[in-house]
Amino acid sequence: MGLSKLDNLYRQVILEHATHPHHHGSLDDSEKTIELRNPTCGDVLKVELIMANDKVQKVAFSGTGCTISQASASMMTDEIIGKSKEEIEEMVTIFSEMVMGQEIDDDLLGEAAILEGVAQFPARIKCATLAWKAAYQAVNLEN
Repeated sequence: MGLSKLDNLYRQVILEHATHPHHHGSLDDSEKTIELRNPTCGDVLKVELIMANDKVQKVAFSGTGCTISQASASMMTDEIIGKSKEEIEEMVTIFSEMVMGQEIDDDLLGEAAILEGVAQFPARIKCATLAWKAAYQAVNLEN
């Protein structure tokens, strides 16, 4: 597959996640909730978690923001279900390094690895990392 076709496929996946986000909404019985804002572009994101046996059992996000922030949040929710606090912390670190342009082992990120192209757009790095930072902070909240 040519590079331009691959780029187009990645754009389509990002757009699909932004327009039909996974785990969008709220949890009636959430144990951990955090809301973060990106003052640079106005993104607002709320992440809610339910933990059991030290792993994320359910996750939801809500809020408003650009295509990148919404797509990243959708992908993040898919990837952290079933993960422990430590695994999520590692994923957040790897994701942040990736969107800053560093070479990483992206196996832990699943589909979210397609957001590596954000590194080419420094103004969008905060948009892409907002949901991941919210997940990190949420799993570290004391009940």
